[in-house]
Amino acid sequence: MTTRNYRAVVVRRPTDYESLIATHATRGQAEFFLRSRSQSIEEVEREHAVVQSAIATVLAAIPSRWRRAGIDRSELSRFLFEPDDVVIAVGQDGLVANVAKYLSGQLVLGVNPLPQRFDGILVRHPAAAMGDLLADIEANRPVREHSRAMVRARLDDGQSLTALNEIFIGHRSHQSARYRIALGDRVERQSSSGIICCTGTGATGWASSIHRATGSAIALPGPTEAKLCFFVREAWPSKFTATGLNCGTLTEEKRLVVTSELNQGGVVFGDGIEDDYLSFDWGRIADVGIDERRLHLVG
Repeated sequence: MTTRNYRAVVVRRPTDYESLIATHATRGQAEFFLRSRSQSIEEVEREHAVVQSAIATVLAAIPSRWRRAGIDRSELSRFLFEPDDVVIAVGQDGLVANVAKYLSGQLVLGVNPLPQRFDGILVRHPAAAMGDLLADIEANRPVREHSRAMVRARLDDGQSLTALNEIFIGHRSHQSARYRIALGDRVERQSSSGIICCTGTGATGWASSIHRATGSAIALPGPTEAKLCFFVREAWPSKFTATGLNCGTLTEEKRLVVTSELNQGGVVFGDGIEDDYLSFDWGRIADVGIDERRLHLVG
């Protein structure tokens, strides 16, 4: 039997306390800033200590013969993941979404250090569970694994963007965007606040709000379904634009094609990260569908 060369990659993001110190330089200045606004630094300090303790517990649970690496969320785009990596995301659910698009089949374990704050939909484990889970992985014992679909937008110039929750296509300021939208043989020109295309994982977030607000009859995909849905936000009817193609379902064989008619400001971004975008100006074509890769989430 071939022995795998495992590496544990612990991914985290700055705590609120660390962000305050980065902004105000010292604890005293951060404390003064909060106190002047009738807030206390003690709460964020306590939560910081809890997160640090959870990270320490995770590190202690990593099998001794494994290699290890620790990275911040801001370093993900520059980090080279390896096939035998086991990724441990310590933080809120969004951290799993942040890391998912950089992976190609590696196992992901989500650790929730603050269950009183974070829902734990994707970060399902307490830090104390890592010892048994990592031991099972090392011994090649079966672990409960969920395969989750991701959404991909590929532009006609070869650029692409992948997201775990949803992709947005529209104007970067969310003002009116003009484009042609095509689903199979249905094509129409639209002017709207943009298009959201979501996965089953993202169906509990932004897309769910649109689904409720519009009273849409389409069924949102389940967490592990290989299916997407899309919604057009606030489509505007006029002599030149229509509103008939305002929602729908995408499968492996069925994709959405959007052609930009925006002079400037057109963007495609994923999972709410507006700074990480593809330009989508006039004439650019986006092909949106299910990505070939899946998120392999343990739990």
